[in-house]
Amino acid sequence: VELALQLRWAAVVAVAAALLLPWLSGRWSLGVASGLFLAAWTFASTLAAVLRRWRGDAGGGLRSRFLQLSHASPSFFGMVLAHLGVGVFIVGVTMVRGYEVERDVRMQVGDSLEVAGYTFTLQGVQELAGPNYLALRAAVEVRREGAAPFTMSPEKRLYKVQQMPMTEAAIDAGLLRDLYVSLGEPINETTWSVRVYIKPYIDWIWGGALLMALGGALAVADRRYRRAAAQVPLGAGMAADAAPAVAPEPAHGEAAAGAAMP
Repeated sequence: VELALQLRWAAVVAVAAALLLPWLSGRWSLGVASGLFLAAWTFASTLAAVLRRWRGDAGGGLRSRFLQLSHASPSFFGMVLAHLGVGVFIVGVTMVRGYEVERDVRMQVGDSLEVAGYTFTLQGVQELAGPNYLALRAAVEVRREGAAPFTMSPEKRLYKVQQMPMTEAAIDAGLLRDLYVSLGEPINETTWSVRVYIKPYIDWIWGGALLMALGGALAVADRRYRRAAAQVPLGAGMAADAAPAVAPEPAHGEAAAGAAMP
């Protein structure tokens, strides 16, 4: 009954997150709501599992609660980390698929592009020489209301040996979003093709995978698993295979018949 009550409030939290968070993000969609419901359910049910271990003794206070939680096995904490990683991973995939923005435009020096609250301004393009390549580097100023402006520098490189043009995108990584700017082919002497990508929460995908890996490693480190493996005798399964084969003895009638034959 207690578990059902805890999971009931976890379900309420998941439904509320599915209804409210996409709307607060600027655009509600069924796909985003479904993904955030799964993520919120994972977080809330994991928290319910931790709270069940955090009871403590009656009247013992916080010290008793933390003491009982500290006695939990490493596999329990590994399970918690792994489930948190699953939730973080779901949030990352859901937000990237639901709210990523891509723009491919023509820009001259001084032109600006507004995308998802960011203003990208092409300030100039200059030639430069690298150790084994020649390049064109653009200076793109990025502004957002309430934040300090900064410059991103995508490049178009031509390697001397391979004679192959390569695009080096400029990346500005953040906890809640990554910005990508790449310099495309020149349209004419003053106009360039510029691509802008905004991928929200993409780093949460890698963070979730890391948490899942750490949780698995912590669970494997539990001494109970090592003790169970040590209790299995080494080579017990090989003993039967190594035993010599013994031919069955002939029946009494067969032995007598064989002796009577000349």
